[in-house]
Amino acid sequence: MKKIFTILALIASVLAVILSVLPVSNLAIFPSVLALIFGGIAFYLSKKEGEVKKIIQFTFFLTLASLAIVTYKAAFNETEIGDTQDMVEKETESKEEAIEELEELDIELEDIEELEDIEIE
Repeated sequence: MKKIFTILALIASVLAVILSVLPVSNLAIFPSVLALIFGGIAFYLSKKEGEVKKIIQFTFFLTLASLAIVTYKAAFNETEIGDTQDMVEKETESKEEAIEELEELDIELEDIEELEDIEIE
């Protein structure tokens, strides 16, 4: 049972470290909490047997490091909201271009229909 919780804690702490360095670092909180829970259970079971493995302490270190990175990013990184007017203008331009292309295709279809109506002698 101790090995299972140790492995789960290690996997969760490694996942927390990986997620903490990505742009979606807020998601690292969930595996960090899981790693702390699994690590706590593994630590308790190890303490009960009388020997605490270094791997459990390593998982706590990884978990605390990932939580430190997440906290740093949350405190010091600001998300800037740009001017949405440019996006709206580009969207309207692309709609107008799409409408023009569809109108050109409609004209070409009419030309093809006229060519089909011509009788070849």
